[in-house]
Amino acid sequence: MTAMNTVQLVPFALKDAPALIETVFPVQKVSFEAQRERKAGPGQTLTALGSFWKGRKPLILVRAIVLGSLLPPTEDPQADLDLFERLMAFDDEGLARRALIGNVVSPAEIAARIQLDEPWDYFKATIKRGDVTGGDIRWMRFPLDADAEGISLRWQRSLSDDDKLVIYRKLLATYASYEEKASLGKRPEELDQEWLYAPAWAEVNRRYAHLGINVKSLPELVEQLGILRYGHRPRVGDTFSGGGSIPFEAARIGCDAYASDLNPIACMLTWGALNIIGASPKRQAEIEQAQREVAKAVDKEITDLGIEHDEQGNRIKAYLYCLEARCPETGWLVPLAPSWVVSPRQRVIAKLVPNYELKKFDVELDFGVSASALDAAQKGTVSDGDMLYELEGKTYRTSIKTLRGDYRKEDGSTGNRLRLWEKGDFKPRPDDTFQERLYAIQWITKDTLQAGRQDTYFSAPTEKDLEHERKVEAIVAESLARWHAEGLVPDMAIEPGDETTRLFRERGWTHWHHMFSPRDLLKLALLRKHIRDPELFPEFCGTLDFCSKLSRWIVRFSSGGGSDFTSNVFSNQALNPLYNWANRSFFDHSFVQNYKNAPMHTNVSVFCSASREISQDQDIFITDPPYADAVNYEEITEFFIAWLRKNPPAPFNEWTWDSRRALAIKGDGDDFRRGMIDAYTAMANHMPDNGMQCVMFTHQSTEVWSDMVGIFWAAGLQVVAAWYIATETNAEHRRGAYVQGTVTLMLRKRLGGEKVGFKQRILPAVRKEVAVQIEQMMHLNDEARARMGEPVFNDADLQMAGYAAALKVLTAYTKIGEIDVTTFALRPRVQGEVTVVDEIVQQASEAANSLLVPEGVALDTWQTIGGIQRFYLRMLDMETVGASKLDNYQNFAKAFRVEDYTKVMASMAANGARLKQADEFTSRELTESTEIGPTWLGHLIIAIQQLLAEVEPQSVVKTLMEDLPDYLEIRPKLIDLARFLESKSSSAAVRSAAEVLASRMQTQRLDS
Repeated sequence: MTAMNTVQLVPFALKDAPALIETVFPVQKVSFEAQRERKAGPGQTLTALGSFWKGRKPLILVRAIVLGSLLPPTEDPQADLDLFERLMAFDDEGLARRALIGNVVSPAEIAARIQLDEPWDYFKATIKRGDVTGGDIRWMRFPLDADAEGISLRWQRSLSDDDKLVIYRKLLATYASYEEKASLGKRPEELDQEWLYAPAWAEVNRRYAHLGINVKSLPELVEQLGILRYGHRPRVGDTFSGGGSIPFEAARIGCDAYASDLNPIACMLTWGALNIIGASPKRQAEIEQAQREVAKAVDKEITDLGIEHDEQGNRIKAYLYCLEARCPETGWLVPLAPSWVVSPRQRVIAKLVPNYELKKFDVELDFGVSASALDAAQKGTVSDGDMLYELEGKTYRTSIKTLRGDYRKEDGSTGNRLRLWEKGDFKPRPDDTFQERLYAIQWITKDTLQAGRQDTYFSAPTEKDLEHERKVEAIVAESLARWHAEGLVPDMAIEPGDETTRLFRERGWTHWHHMFSPRDLLKLALLRKHIRDPELFPEFCGTLDFCSKLSRWIVRFSSGGGSDFTSNVFSNQALNPLYNWANRSFFDHSFVQNYKNAPMHTNVSVFCSASREISQDQDIFITDPPYADAVNYEEITEFFIAWLRKNPPAPFNEWTWDSRRALAIKGDGDDFRRGMIDAYTAMANHMPDNGMQCVMFTHQSTEVWSDMVGIFWAAGLQVVAAWYIATETNAEHRRGAYVQGTVTLMLRKRLGGEKVGFKQRILPAVRKEVAVQIEQMMHLNDEARARMGEPVFNDADLQMAGYAAALKVLTAYTKIGEIDVTTFALRPRVQGEVTVVDEIVQQASEAANSLLVPEGVALDTWQTIGGIQRFYLRMLDMETVGASKLDNYQNFAKAFRVEDYTKVMASMAANGARLKQADEFTSRELTESTEIGPTWLGHLIIAIQQLLAEVEPQSVVKTLMEDLPDYLEIRPKLIDLARFLESKSSSAAVRSAAEVLASRMQTQRLDS
């Protein structure tokens, strides 16, 4: 790649120029695209490397941040935003190209929406009389109407993509919202980048001609912007690389990329993103061939052992196992499972049959059972933490805790009487509390083994199957010590922790190989023996994810019959021992992965090290730190580390194959803040004075923001912008609904020496900054509404401007009064303490919200009310456009300083939260003892309830006048609030009563 083409760039010409992302950013469009990417599941570019890692940031978000950090702004923010969107393929031309390749709209659907003068230049029609040419159907009108019934349309074969684009441009013009348009097409990452962005370069070259830019691809633009800003191709670093999405996307669009992480599994995934997904097509083909060769070799060994086939040549697909435990009341050995449904699709259940001679239960399978039998089988022998079964008409119930012998120690901790497994164990001993048994097998018929759609059936294990189990156990018993020594099977002990202690407590497992059945250990040891290339390690981890006693057997019921399959261990991010589980046979493991291909042409490097140990300078850092992360990656990834740590190939042999739990930055306490300060100080020290940082995290409270202020202070960084991006896959795509996403903070070095500020001067500066930011954002909203009928920013974005203003103002100082900011940042937090920073951040939020007047409420009314009333009106307004996530209500309750917002909530469901309508409040909730009771709004709700109870309007208004001494003065505001309830309430009865109340107050005679 060359940066020059035919022009001469001036290095550092943009050295002191601000970045576009400091002023404008298309948050709603980025949010929608980020959600689409997350919803794509296996269709995402990097998930094939390891879907078990859930913390990847969407690639489209990374692309937007990198471009926004490199592009310079001009004096025309709207034109800047338009060009930015063109470079993201968010513009109409990009959407048309995405729709063309997406091909989700049929010619008939297109013809029903658009007007064409010469439709038969594009379409060919078929009617009942046969194939008809354009000349025979000129009577048909476009858009096609009822006269076109019975006519089937298809594209003319001679049409080129450019011809079809004419149609798609017209089609997109018929849709009102960006979401509708974007839903018709592919995601930008799925398309050929050269073709997708081809129309943009003429405008880019024209707009930046004065800088000497002349490009025809995104990597060329990125490189030339890097030269103008930093004197070289831009270098992007991520020292919390996780799944690798940040360095991968940065490298894909033309940056040199540096990645590091303390966790070797994160490093492996990042390395895989850059060297497998980012490999040349030739190298990627070689990797896939190596996978096929390993799979073939292991399959031959398994087949030669004869442990997955029957005498007819049918082959096992899955093994279903369960625990057994002896009942202390009867002495019977009882199989344990929460459900005995084997397959809802094939209507198979497991049935317990008493064996009185052995005092245990035989497990038989019933086939083709009734719907009622399936329903009954969903009730297993484990319920609410108890072993529950029936024998001779009597029901026996024993707590699992009792079976384990749980007890509380003198120091308050808990223990139990389970035997702790020893290193040489790989199955329970005969006298262990919990035994393990195979109770069902899923088979693939011989004739369909190689078919695209396999025929399967279930059977209870036969004596031959049990003989195969014993054969496998004998091989493992003979080989385990050697496998341990050779590193083919883990010999690593399980370290106690938040996630791992339960493995001791609930099963007695002490080493990582205890979590795997003998069959798992055998096939994984064979796989590990054949794997030499580092490119095969990610797929080995993918196999591990489906190979343990933590792999659930999933049964799903549906009108079509349902489904059944083996789930991966990390379908959630926890290590949860199961009562029954499923193991795939080796045949059902597809060790050959069909990776997406995005060849890299820049310099990339991956280091397994702590963030503070960065060794290379970078121009831009983009990080997603583990703030208050509920996922204990440093613990759960030991599941993989245990298998890979011995004899890893280069370059993995240069890494520390240990989770290094003690060094991991996690939580939200003092140690976390110090770790973060060390990390961000190191990054600040390894970037130029004109470098930038982007920090992504999800905020939860004012304290969170105060902590981040302190971290950036101590690291010598200043916040220059903040944006709120919706990344949750179940969030609504409408205004006010982006309430659980990613906060992106843009930072620069704090330059200029010591700067002292005082609270009484900082607060006005914060309020002024809030007003400036919101004014600019709302101006863009107005222009966007006029241009495309929808705003750019939503309420959550605008509220975020308050926090951004506080951070921008605060982080510019080195002292607040006599408080040195570094000292402030490092000091321990006192529980319940409200610091000066907390207060300033809170007031910034309030200043922002005071400017966010809900549509339909007069400004003077909004400025007069506060707290619970603002919260109720704001959320009522947002509910009308789809807000329903609980986080949204929590966020605004904090912003408005509402003491207990739950008192006005009808539902607190995570994704279905809503306010109480006026007719849902109880009389007790509208008294002086509640927040809303004594307010104007509380009195209006009481008045509406009286009207609904058929009290005369005149009497209702009279009561209002008596209860509100200043009624005459505030009457216009009461009318305003009543009109708002009339327009926004979801209840028709409430709307009608509010309309009557507002009209009565408006027309009443004041002298009556």
